[in-house]
Amino acid sequence: MRHLRIASVGLAAALASTGAMAQERPFPRPDLVLKQAVETLPKGDRQEIRVLTATLAPGLQTPFHTHRFPVTVYVLEGTFTLDLDGRPPLIAKAGEAIVEPPNVKMMGYNKSATETAKVVIFYVSDPDTPFLDMAH
Repeated sequence: MRHLRIASVGLAAALASTGAMAQERPFPRPDLVLKQAVETLPKGDRQEIRVLTATLAPGLQTPFHTHRFPVTVYVLEGTFTLDLDGRPPLIAKAGEAIVEPPNVKMMGYNKSATETAKVVIFYVSDPDTPFLDMAH
């Protein structure tokens, strides 16, 4: 009987310490990468959220284009440069994000001669809206 009491006290202590450890462990907290007000979001009853990835080889550039809605680009590796018609260029390095404004002609670049750039692209649009429109 004494052994049973000692075992149950030991088990209770182990469970209590496990619970205490779980309570002391902090919850993961997200880090804010970018906060920016935007215009021209879709206003319909339904929208599509799209998440894409892209790898830009050294020296690669996108076509000259526009977007109908804001597009967020998060850089995983390397550096991404966005040249905007009539505006200063935007540059984001690994761990940073930029918003590509809607209805502005632009071209994206990996200007490095040696490093690959990898990006994640997020945007919300009306269903079946093309990702980009070619600009002239």
